[in-house]
Amino acid sequence: MNASHRQAEWRSILRYKDYYRIMGLERDASQDEVKKAYRRLARKYHPDVSDSPDAEQLFKDLGEAYAVLKDPEKRAAYDELGANWKAGQEFKPPPDWDAGFEFSGRGFEAGGPDAFSDFFEGLFGGAGSHGFAGGRTRFDGPGQDHHAKVLISLRDAYRGATRSISLRTPEVDPSGHVINRTRQLNVKIPIGVRKGQRIRLAGQGAPGIGSGRAGDLYLDIDFEPHPLYRVDDKDVYLDLPLTPWEAALGSTIKIPTPSGSVDLKIPAGTRNGKKLRLSNRGIPGNPAGHLYVIAQLTVPPADNEKAKELYNRMRDELAYNPRKHFEG
Repeated sequence: MNASHRQAEWRSILRYKDYYRIMGLERDASQDEVKKAYRRLARKYHPDVSDSPDAEQLFKDLGEAYAVLKDPEKRAAYDELGANWKAGQEFKPPPDWDAGFEFSGRGFEAGGPDAFSDFFEGLFGGAGSHGFAGGRTRFDGPGQDHHAKVLISLRDAYRGATRSISLRTPEVDPSGHVINRTRQLNVKIPIGVRKGQRIRLAGQGAPGIGSGRAGDLYLDIDFEPHPLYRVDDKDVYLDLPLTPWEAALGSTIKIPTPSGSVDLKIPAGTRNGKKLRLSNRGIPGNPAGHLYVIAQLTVPPADNEKAKELYNRMRDELAYNPRKHFEG
């Protein structure tokens, strides 16, 4: 099962886990309070000392909750996602919930398939290419690279642009509470950039240690949802509503594309779902992608007497039976 199919599966079946409730904490607990609660509960529920028949599962749940809440980056992401859920509710995060967060490290390794729950793995075990891991740098060494997912418009990929983006970086304030620090960056979007590609901003990651250079910031590109277009790698798809006469008789229709309007010839006898290709009208590149127009036949409503009369004439005169193959 690939990553996209796995993510779709866990999003559809998972239940939200309240890590604060598991640890007996309020949502505004300080990082020090998180640490103290874990130490107290770990002693209570450790399977070697607890008499509870559920000690092993309780201890596992506690470890999972602590793995998230002790890490400012994971905790900030979890807080962002969980504000509107209660324990046990069906869990369906909104699209691109993780866009705009800046995280350190290149990825998060959960420690094996049985280490934590599917809920945890879905969020932090490969949920995004930027990852959710803190890290360590050696003394007098380079700063850590940071990653952030950013959303751009499809138009930017066609024409290129310079955009101001806002990133939120989780950090711990002097009182021990997790806050988000916001910074603005001007970013040049190159023509032809595609979903999943990265833009590298040299020196915009974590500061170096001692005389070490600063780390880099990698922006993982995704597209904002568009009311007309769908994107698959470098190809773009547009659903085109057609009247029955345009599809049956053929027509030339002016259609929108991300690079401007064009006249598209609809062949006579076009069926619903037929795919028409406009070569090299997809995302620019070498080679460029294509724009695929998908015919969507529509049926005019019989909402007045004249329309009903016309439909009755069509029924009587055309002798059309789309279910003829059912006979015999």
